[in-house]
Amino acid sequence: MEQLRFSAFWWGTIMFGSILLEQKMASSMTMLKLKRLCKFCDVESTSCTGTGSCMTDCSITSICPHPEDVCVSIWRKKDDNVTIDTICHNPAHKLHGLVLEDYNNSKCEMRERNGMGSQFFICSCSEDECNDHLFFTPYSLDSQVVSVILVSLVPLLVLAVMVITSFYWYRIYHQRRAGVKRKKTPLDFSDAHAIMMDDDGSDSSSTHANNLNHNTELLPIELDAQVGKGRFAEVYKAKLKQGATGAGEHFETVAVKIFADEEYASWKNEKDIFSDADLRHENVLHFLTAEDHKVEKQYWLITAYHPRGNLQEYLTRHVISWDDLWVLGGSLARGVAHLHSDHTLCGRYKVPIVHRDIKSSNILVKGDLTCVLCDFGLGLRLDNSLSVDELANSGQVGTARYMAPEVLESRINLENIESFKQTDVYSMALVLWEITSRCNAIGEVKDYEPPFGKVREHPCVESMKDSVLRDRGRPEIPNSWINHPGIQVVCGTIDECWDHDPEARLTAQCVAERFNDMEHPDKLSVRSNSEEKIPQDVSKLLMPPAGEADNYKQPSS
Repeated sequence: MEQLRFSAFWWGTIMFGSILLEQKMASSMTMLKLKRLCKFCDVESTSCTGTGSCMTDCSITSICPHPEDVCVSIWRKKDDNVTIDTICHNPAHKLHGLVLEDYNNSKCEMRERNGMGSQFFICSCSEDECNDHLFFTPYSLDSQVVSVILVSLVPLLVLAVMVITSFYWYRIYHQRRAGVKRKKTPLDFSDAHAIMMDDDGSDSSSTHANNLNHNTELLPIELDAQVGKGRFAEVYKAKLKQGATGAGEHFETVAVKIFADEEYASWKNEKDIFSDADLRHENVLHFLTAEDHKVEKQYWLITAYHPRGNLQEYLTRHVISWDDLWVLGGSLARGVAHLHSDHTLCGRYKVPIVHRDIKSSNILVKGDLTCVLCDFGLGLRLDNSLSVDELANSGQVGTARYMAPEVLESRINLENIESFKQTDVYSMALVLWEITSRCNAIGEVKDYEPPFGKVREHPCVESMKDSVLRDRGRPEIPNSWINHPGIQVVCGTIDECWDHDPEARLTAQCVAERFNDMEHPDKLSVRSNSEEKIPQDVSKLLMPPAGEADNYKQPSS
């Protein structure tokens, strides 16, 4: 009898250990779960009618931030406005107040949801890019019918659980009896860990808080050629392995920005800015993820790759047309306006961001000739919680050639955060001048040269003080440029954007609106309405000394 009790004790111990082993293996498999590829575009108009099937026409494929994320598509129709939004989302969290119950589907079956304020279809699925092809199915079951079905299924579910449990215990018992040991492949995690951004659709107050995920392997990336080098990092063209096909392995071309160990602060600042979900915009560089390579003592930022290179290189190699100028300049202004805005397109609050190093080499050119802003290593989030002392400690940063007068003087009005935005507007004006100088609509086009081209190649702050502050100099705008009606508006806009007085400058949003107006010749005019200027805070403004006020007027070009 004692022997029987002893055997029963050991049999129970073995069974309990088997359960723990199974859970351990399941946890290990979860660690190795790969992140999903999903279509990931902003809300945009669509030709999908809400019946049958259709394609989203989204051109951006993104790596989801978390292994648990699935692909989601949302179709809305309000009045005559029909839009589609494609995103990644963790089904453990509600989206628009809805629980994603169909996330295990292999295809995106759109179902209508009521009570959303408009005609609203949503679907989720768990295959790569499955949210690109949509299948519309009317939502016809009311809650009472669903409740009846669920109640009728309860006995079957209980029976199924009992059968599965019995089979599970039988399998464990059989394995123990046969002495079968499950083979376990050792997990080879190096000291390098990937940092995945916490973008679960929450508001901007939490999306910039990042996690160091010690259980996530680094992306399978193969570095190719170096395509750029700056003060803080080097940029490489690289191949991101997407999986195997019948023709072999498939790679996606990406850009990898590599920071040395001593440039951690710059990497972290740029990573924190990129990780804000509200930063996403067609004229801001598309960010994939950031990685901490501890073995190599490097920090990586992985982004979209644009083969045309930066704007400075493009202007050096190409003479552009008026249409090209309109596209380049307008997209640049829209990108800066989005950074500076305190709300998203859907009206939700976002933290304004200032770039603080806008220049032609920090702007990339996409295939359609639109611009994207990049290199946010010196960027600053204008959070309402920042004190005047914290703003003052942000320092005199940027590239001297593109610094606004108040930055060169270290006289920024710290009581008005709009003054930080206007330093970006000044720098943007110099870039717009660069673009205009290479446009064949002005007549004879000279070789490319940067703003203040007569100053030495890498001028210091003191040299630029002489040109910008003492001489009140600006790049030349010849009279021949204004013979073209569109160029005339651009030049007038540039002149108002690089005004010596920050409060006299236009806002980035105003510049974007002017470029929109330039699409229609009958609307071409140089506006100077007071409402286009930045809000004033006269009580705190740092005014020029008495007797020098007249010198603060921008000299005509």
